Amino acid sequence: MNILLQEMLVRADSSQVPGLSRFFKTGPGQYGEGDKFLGIKVPVTREVVKKVWRQTSWQDLEECIGSEYHELRLAALLTLVKVFERDRPQREACVDFYLRHTAGINNWDLVDLSCYPLLGVWLLDKDRELLYRLAREGRTIWEQRIGIVSTMTFIRHGELQDTFAIADILLHHPHDLIHKAVGWLLREAGKRDKKALEDFLGPRYRSMPRTMLRYAIERFPENERKAYLAR
Repeated sequence: MNILLQEMLVRADSSQVPGLSRFFKTGPGQYGEGDKFLGIKVPVTREVVKKVWRQTSWQDLEECIGSEYHELRLAALLTLVKVFERDRPQREACVDFYLRHTAGINNWDLVDLSCYPLLGVWLLDKDRELLYRLAREGRTIWEQRIGIVSTMTFIRHGELQDTFAIADILLHHPHDLIHKAVGWLLREAGKRDKKALEDFLGPRYRSMPRTMLRYAIERFPENERKAYLAR
């Protein structure tokens, strides 16, 4: 019996489905087109994962990450992160599983809640070319988003160079969800080193997408924000 699946299914709430479907843009032509929901909020999913992660097998995770239901894929990813954090001998297996199942990591929350506590932590003391490759050659915008958002862990350790380098790769990406992600990570880097962010923006801000720039300078004083946006 897949205990993770069973515990999630009993918490399904159909009244929440319409709102979640709208929030994650599941309509025709939208980025989450066709995704399905059980109506389970993230805090509830986290409670389930905390309760059952020790009893969840790799086969259980396979079943959930391949589900048509968004929340089951999220439950699999949060369980994977929990195993990665608590069971060090399984860390490489967790990373391998994650990279083999990126097809199931197909919305921004699935990326953002899983990639940096797993891939980011794993790569702290390793070569980081994987993230550059995902940013440059990712098969989907979600793989490309993994490339930039995973650098959050490096930022938290005071290492900003990869964020700026991968942001440069994605600077002229056509999709708004990448603009937001890059701008968000640039803003986080700027919290650590405002001058480094200003140096990055200097030759680029006039040509970068407006949304990306707005996110990047969100913490700047109002007069500085206005100056960047007016030029």
